[in-house]
Amino acid sequence: MAKAKVAKRPTRDEFVLEEIGNQLTEAMHEESEIELTVWGKEETVRGVIAGMDPRTGKVHVQQQEELVKVPFMDIMQVNYPRD
Repeated sequence: MAKAKVAKRPTRDEFVLEEIGNQLTEAMHEESEIELTVWGKEETVRGVIAGMDPRTGKVHVQQQEELVKVPFMDIMQVNYPRD
């Protein structure tokens, strides 16, 4: 029985990953609201970064009452909402 084919996450070079890391760190220190485009998710993740866990490689995003943990390697883009 053949396995279902799952789309692979696009690869990004170290400069892109470093830039995303810098944007996340800056947003966390400034407590800015951000919008993350996450690979494999239809909708963006929006909120304030509550923390980053280097052990698990996850970024913790606080949305109103919910804490969402997003794997760093799945973050494709960081935006600052304008509304």
